[in-house]
Amino acid sequence: MLRFLLELVPALGIGLLLGVRFPGLPGRLAPPLINWGIPIGLVALLLRAGFQTNLLTAALMAAAASGLGLLLLRLPALGRWIPGGSLQLGCIVGNTGYWGLPVALALLPSGAIGFTIAFDLMATLITWSLGPLLVNRRAGNVRRQLRVLTTSPAIRGLVLALLVHQTPWSATLAQWLWWPARLVILVALAMVGMRLGLMLRRRLPSPVRAPGLGAALVGKLVALPLAMLLLASLLGLPTLLRDAVVLQAAAPTAISVLLLTEAATAGQQEEAAEAVAGLVLWSTALALVSVPLWWWLLSGPLGS
Repeated sequence: MLRFLLELVPALGIGLLLGVRFPGLPGRLAPPLINWGIPIGLVALLLRAGFQTNLLTAALMAAAASGLGLLLLRLPALGRWIPGGSLQLGCIVGNTGYWGLPVALALLPSGAIGFTIAFDLMATLITWSLGPLLVNRRAGNVRRQLRVLTTSPAIRGLVLALLVHQTPWSATLAQWLWWPARLVILVALAMVGMRLGLMLRRRLPSPVRAPGLGAALVGKLVALPLAMLLLASLLGLPTLLRDAVVLQAAAPTAISVLLLTEAATAGQQEEAAEAVAGLVLWSTALALVSVPLWWWLLSGPLGS
């Protein structure tokens, strides 16, 4: 738990201060980080964790998380509590890439990294396919969705890792790239802090006053990981896989939800974008408490 706080809080805090002081910094840092840093970091993490048969199970659990969330949000009562499509999307789409990986590195053995990356790949696919449908209430541009998916750092990292895995130098490269990979993940986490710093420059809604925001926070940080825990228990998944998917489901709302909302509204429905920005900000802040609580539950009362 101490490692979780020592790795996540300083990186988020430094990024937050940089984002407030230098608003243009995230835009300059993001392209090289996405194009080179994250893929190379994922290569080292995947090679170290190994390719396991349960990677497909982790990806299917990500699909189940989204499916369960969408199904529950179709219920009339829940639909009234969380009225907006963007907030509903924020309930099921977590920051599994920039948040989930550091959490897995801090709290789980290295063997869980592959499960985390598989979960993130499926979550990315669902975000950019169902996301525009929920936000716009219509299908998005298929060509744009495919372009975003093919340029995803998770997919690039997976392809590179598969290629390197076939060479005789895979074990050596995994050792050489391990600590640079850890540094890249921490920089990615600092990028989350920078984005939050930019949000703090705006006027964000309170989780009490914004319609649906409080319910969305409960849905993302409590209901979704609880559903994953129950499903993993019913399926009898191995403990390591169960812990990985529950912690990924407990990740705060992804910033991509805000980007989709801003692109869809184009300034015409600023209250929707502000509500999602509040969901990203508050869920990230509260996750610093809720994720350790989920980890305590998994490793303590439910540990084996």
